[in-house]
Amino acid sequence: MGNFELAQVNISRMKAPLDDPSFRDFVGALEPVNAIADHTPGFVWRLQTEDGDATSIRAFEWDVRGTSGILVNMSVWTSVEALADFVFSGEHLTVLKRRREWFHRVQDVMTALWWVPAGYRPTTADAEEKIKHLRVYGPTPAAFTLKHHFPAPSSAVVEAREGDPGWLCPA
Repeated sequence: MGNFELAQVNISRMKAPLDDPSFRDFVGALEPVNAIADHTPGFVWRLQTEDGDATSIRAFEWDVRGTSGILVNMSVWTSVEALADFVFSGEHLTVLKRRREWFHRVQDVMTALWWVPAGYRPTTADAEEKIKHLRVYGPTPAAFTLKHHFPAPSSAVVEAREGDPGWLCPA
């Protein structure tokens, strides 16, 4: 996997604004959980503003559907296993188990994973394309889930795709 890293995005449709009292526990957990992620083996990067705010990122506005907004979480990891180890353990799992208190239950795909060249930092436009792709086509090597994932591209695939730099990450 040395030439590739795993990008992930998950979005949630909020039941109320972040400053609503019903979000107090969620907002209180953000900084500690993000600090744990930042120091978890396999963590590479996460989307945030210059001042470290991950909640003010605006994207997926087309997916709001009468909610209080979309919360976007995007990060890069060294592997599917490293991401899964973080997602399903410790403080993150504690918050994850309470997600229905703060976010609408949905049938739509809200999480996508995909491989990016090492060092590439995905944009929200990339993430929107991956969510849309997964909603239309289901899991494929271009966009997949933790449950149905694909290995990083091989060197042979990379060599065959030389000259097409946008094949992994839409422009």
